[in-house]
Amino acid sequence: MLVAMAIAIVALSPGFLKGRSSVNPTGQRSADARPTPVILEPVVFEAERTRIEAVGTSRAIRSVTLHPAVAGEVTAVHFKANQAVSTGEVLVELDRRDAELALALAKVQVEDAERLVNRYERTEGHGAFTPSTIDSARTTLEAARIAEQRAMVALADRSIKAPFAGFVGMTEIEPGDRIDLDTAITTLDDRSKLLVRFEVPELFFERLTVGDRVSIASWTTRDMQVEGRIVDIGARIDPVSRTFLVRAQVPNPKDRLRPGMSFRVSLELAGPAYPVVPEVAVQWGGDGAYIWAVQDAKARRVGVAIVQRRAGRVLVDAKLEDGILIVVEGVQRMREGQPVTLLDPQAGDDAFLARRRTP
Repeated sequence: MLVAMAIAIVALSPGFLKGRSSVNPTGQRSADARPTPVILEPVVFEAERTRIEAVGTSRAIRSVTLHPAVAGEVTAVHFKANQAVSTGEVLVELDRRDAELALALAKVQVEDAERLVNRYERTEGHGAFTPSTIDSARTTLEAARIAEQRAMVALADRSIKAPFAGFVGMTEIEPGDRIDLDTAITTLDDRSKLLVRFEVPELFFERLTVGDRVSIASWTTRDMQVEGRIVDIGARIDPVSRTFLVRAQVPNPKDRLRPGMSFRVSLELAGPAYPVVPEVAVQWGGDGAYIWAVQDAKARRVGVAIVQRRAGRVLVDAKLEDGILIVVEGVQRMREGQPVTLLDPQAGDDAFLARRRTP
């Protein structure tokens, strides 16, 4: 009995009643009328970014295997392995004697046909030769000229030239060898740029576009990293691997990269824009994550869903306007409708600038 009376006296004492929060007629606790000092920061929007890494294999921007246009005996080889050559430079020569004789004969036939046509044309109109005879001579001249051009082409085919500037590979051809149309003479690569081919998961098919930037790094050399851009995107999804092919073009100005090398390919894909808030502003309750936004100098609880974490900052999916202020310090004392005031305007500005400089 004495214990019960003591508890009743304590409960009814003015000091005990003063320490309790008031309760409004609806049965809910009312917010403290005194403003709570806090530090605020405006919400900004940033795009969600997904980093993809893949293994890529390179090839030259232009690459061919050289074959002769005609069969014949090799008389000269004018290059060495990995030699830089220019467009039109002669790499291999074949025996030219028969082709030179054929061209000389064609020239003689052209000259003979021209003399005949000139003779006929000087007497044209005098009835010395019929029109059909003159036309036949002109046709013979045109045929001789065509034969001369074919002989010139056949002679040019005795020299194998570089179709574009690049670097030649190794060869097994030596002077005196006889080669035919199926003989591979050497390779020619234009290494000024490389095409790097890699695979990307099907999930990102609609998020990749031609022109997106990629980073190419060597597996063996740490300082060998270059930037490139996507130039081709495959039109099919592999039904087994659930991936699609992508090709990126990268510059090779110092000629450090080689066709056939493998690379670590990295790219970042931009997604939808979401509000970005400091990680310390996110609180957790029984119904999930939330933050405290400030509207009309009063705290308002806003539920959020975590989208992505970034070095002390968080992308969230929430109904927040760009620039709205949120509580970043003092969140533990917040309640719905709680009046707030800036803890220290100068300190708040300094803290805001410090966070803006944090990557």
